[in-house]
Amino acid sequence: MLTGAVALSLVGLTGTAATAQDTESSTMMYQDVYDPIEPLNRYFFDVNNALDALFLKPVAHIYRDAVPDGVKDSVSNFLTNLSQPIYFINNVAQGDLDGAGNNMGAFFTNTFLGVGGLFDVAQLETEDEDLGQTFAVWGVPEGPYLVLPVFGPNTTREAVGSVGEYFIDPANMVAEHHDIDNFRIYRTGAHAIDFRYQSLDSVDDIERNSIDFYAAIRSLYRQNRKNLLMDGNEEATPLPDISFDFEEDDAPGAARKVSNLFIDDTGTDAQASTGLN
Repeated sequence: MLTGAVALSLVGLTGTAATAQDTESSTMMYQDVYDPIEPLNRYFFDVNNALDALFLKPVAHIYRDAVPDGVKDSVSNFLTNLSQPIYFINNVAQGDLDGAGNNMGAFFTNTFLGVGGLFDVAQLETEDEDLGQTFAVWGVPEGPYLVLPVFGPNTTREAVGSVGEYFIDPANMVAEHHDIDNFRIYRTGAHAIDFRYQSLDSVDDIERNSIDFYAAIRSLYRQNRKNLLMDGNEEATPLPDISFDFEEDDAPGAARKVSNLFIDDTGTDAQASTGLN
């Protein structure tokens, strides 16, 4: 099992650049997707969508309509603040010391002045850095596209990164040290609901307009991962042939509209419990 020693070893790896290699180029989205188990992926995609329709989506609707906006904003702020330490570790491991400084500045400011992170007092721009991005910076190949039961779209690299973060996230380690029962379950559930309520309209739009919903989500997932690897410096790439209605000039806007759907800002937790995340 990975321990705090592994986290410290990640902090010590500062020699690599903070963005992915040129192999993660702008042509990636137009290359054939490496999806060797597509039939199985489509099966789990359908299963996840069914689970989403039965459980997560109704809860997200209730949460969006019944909970005041200020409370929802505070929940989002709190969850983001919990993830700042793991963002810090990944930024340092990628050699982005400026980003790491922003992570710690936001964490301490919002924790002590923002009532435990409920309010974003720091107002610092922090990047969502996960272990999958760190692996990409270190040159680890993306691997095949995967749709995991419950956890949704992934690649082999990102899936392994999510497992690693589960064990090295300081928030999880502190909770375990203090015997806070079911912390990971509550955190993952809160992230899933927070993610899903923000994506209700966007996901419905994509599903309604897509010729192939599975292929559209796959393309959007890979495009957003690329954008994260480039630290947001790449414009959204137009997605060909995913909609009856999108013209070429509209596709970038549609992609940007749903780009947040696949950001793993949870640090350690798995992506939201739906085939759409």
